[in-house]
Amino acid sequence: MSEVPRTECAETMNALREELQRAAEDRSAEGLPTHRADGDRPLDDRPVENRPVEEPPPADDLVSEFERTLSDRERTLGAGHPDTLRARSNLGGACQQAGHADRAVRLFEQILADGERVLGPDHPDTLTFRNNLAGGHEAAGDPARAIPLYEDALAGRERVLGLDNPLTLQCRDNLARAHELTDAPDQAIPLHERTLSDRERTLGPGHPYTLLSRGNLAHTHHKAGNGEMGAQLFAHTLTDSERHLGPDHPATRHVRQLLAHVRSA
Repeated sequence: MSEVPRTECAETMNALREELQRAAEDRSAEGLPTHRADGDRPLDDRPVENRPVEEPPPADDLVSEFERTLSDRERTLGAGHPDTLRARSNLGGACQQAGHADRAVRLFEQILADGERVLGPDHPDTLTFRNNLAGGHEAAGDPARAIPLYEDALAGRERVLGLDNPLTLQCRDNLARAHELTDAPDQAIPLHERTLSDRERTLGPGHPYTLLSRGNLAHTHHKAGNGEMGAQLFAHTLTDSERHLGPDHPATRHVRQLLAHVRSA
């Protein structure tokens, strides 16, 4: 398979993830927060990765906004206050989105150290900070360095939040993606399989995050050279997406494109 189709397949998969994220956010009920399937958020603030994706403000504007918020909280609450830590985490996310990867990593490293000292290593926010540092390393092009951080965050969430908590499942997704980025799809496949099973059981077969998990598993099988399995899983995803989101939904169209690509490879 040529490099251009590989690139197009990866781009279509990323577009599918974005559309399913939108669909999941649309399903959030009664204003309850919906955690992104591709990142984390502090518990109280609303960081850059959880702003509505339809009309995102310019990334550098977000950096300036969160710099002002952080400065205000440091002045009024102190550097070690939990709300100040969350504001610093938001700034790190904004820097990451704006392409300032090194600054984002430095901020995430500081936040994690402060969170462990102020909140304790097993506090849910500290676990989020650890996950976000892993994501910072991944965004900076070092997924191998992200893997042990994701593993630690996942173990902590399983212990503290429970096996079925959405953040636990999300962290397992993040770990699987990091393995994919280190060209280790065989490490990612069992993680995606478990997350898919858990989401089918807790969310149902038609939830956007369940569709996302099956799409992730299909894509990883394809990358591992298991083309037939990848095609079967994409076909299943397409059937469920057509039924639950509609045949003309953007996510459904992306799944249809991915299935055609895998079958022709």
